[in-house]
Amino acid sequence: MGRKFVFVTGGVMSGLGKGITAASTGRLLANAGFDVTAVKVDPYLNVDAGTMNPYEHGEVYVLKDGGEVDLDLGNYERFLGTDMTFDHNVTTGKTYQHVIERERAGDYLGKTVQIIPHVTDDIKRRIREAAEGSDVCLVEIGGTVGDIESMPFLEALRQFAHEEDDEDILFTHVTLVPYSKNGEQKTKPTQHSVKELRSIGLQPDILVGRSEDRLDPETKEKIALFCDVPTDAVFSNPDVEDIYHVPLMVEDEGLDEYVMERLGLAEEALPKEERSTEWRDLVTRDRDEEIDVALVGKYALEDAYMSIHEALKHAGIQTGTEVNVLWVDADETREEHEQRLAEADGVVVPGGFGSRGIDGKIEAIRYARENDVPFLGLCLGFQMAVVEHARNILGLDGAHSAEIDPDTPHPVIDLLPEQYETEDMGGTMRLGAHETDIEPDTLAARVYGADACTERHRHRYEVNPEYIDALEADGLVFSGRANNRMEILERPDHPFFFGTQAHPEFRSRPDRASPPFVSLVEAALGSTDTTERNADVRL
Repeated sequence: MGRKFVFVTGGVMSGLGKGITAASTGRLLANAGFDVTAVKVDPYLNVDAGTMNPYEHGEVYVLKDGGEVDLDLGNYERFLGTDMTFDHNVTTGKTYQHVIERERAGDYLGKTVQIIPHVTDDIKRRIREAAEGSDVCLVEIGGTVGDIESMPFLEALRQFAHEEDDEDILFTHVTLVPYSKNGEQKTKPTQHSVKELRSIGLQPDILVGRSEDRLDPETKEKIALFCDVPTDAVFSNPDVEDIYHVPLMVEDEGLDEYVMERLGLAEEALPKEERSTEWRDLVTRDRDEEIDVALVGKYALEDAYMSIHEALKHAGIQTGTEVNVLWVDADETREEHEQRLAEADGVVVPGGFGSRGIDGKIEAIRYARENDVPFLGLCLGFQMAVVEHARNILGLDGAHSAEIDPDTPHPVIDLLPEQYETEDMGGTMRLGAHETDIEPDTLAARVYGADACTERHRHRYEVNPEYIDALEADGLVFSGRANNRMEILERPDHPFFFGTQAHPEFRSRPDRASPPFVSLVEAALGSTDTTERNADVRL
């Protein structure tokens, strides 16, 4: 059996859920015994997602090899249970950069360098290399068919289909099926989207309709008739409360069986009775407890903190707990969000960059410390816990991070030494998986159940070594270190106060929840009576 490729495109509008649809299909293929990987194609000119504002593109997801990528790679890792690499994210910027570098080196032997064949050849090469070692490679093309940025990639797919055997290629097109005011499912947007796709030489084999509800039989038949596909190749992907239920919906629709049949994999698949049911068992597990966790950030957009939301969900799955995330705007903590903090059973202060919302994050950390509310600080949240301790416990007036206040008299957070000569912003931080040594008999040792841990990082600043002795003199303990770099902090005088320079949310999976998030939820379950805190909000 050779490699199989499933190309997933989207029409009508972006943000439909192409990635979740593809990842769900991949999850079911993996359950059937196949080795599945994925490639996310992002047509933007950025080389990677590292310099993007979360408002523009959601969170920047960090891979183990340090790649800063689109958040869809996070979904692929969580659904497929595998670790991706930077090679699994293809961008226009990355492709053009490589082609231009080859031209400058004279690799094209004097030929005129053009989109076809040089750029399209590079795109095909990247997809094939990323697929090495897998049975099935899912390739999601970001954006919407018709976008000018996507054209070289769609042309590369057209060529790809000519170069591979028919039984090794499958094109899936995801479109929106909206409702009219009288409640009718409208197929015209899908028809126009498929017409656009066919105009560039691509004929979809499968159509997936995103809608509030399942597609009516009449709707499926109409789509099939006007888009030239069999009726049994039209599938529903209705809205669900939890994205982890999408594989169950896809399975009920029979999409995975159709894919395996079309790719000639049906006879190679495990018998249904032998396929893994772990995913279904996990996501349908009863949750008998319920807690509220305050997420104190500055981006009022769930996608900006997607991995944190998912890590809390994973911790809830493991502990049988429904975790409700309460949004707390760090810009307005004092004015509008005191009550929301008071209602919370736990507080998470996430990572981020820039000065906006910093004071609110520091105040939220102080509140959690003074009121014995379980606290988890991630990256910037870890750093601001150091600043809060320096100011309010040690009395170091004006203590701050040099990133936020370059003129601070007490730079308890300072630039990494290796960053002094750095000029470019993209891809130059301390990135990817790094190991941390953990002190025995500490909260960190209990959280991880080990004397070391490996987590992914994305930061340019660290705890200033000159202040470590002073910081640890009065209630703060750095229980995790990477050589002379402070990685984990905790407070022995607090029920659960845990900060990490890393981003443990990036390694969390539905079947392998992140230890710090599990420990936060467990601590919150032990302090779910917020009555006393509600009576006296101290912010």
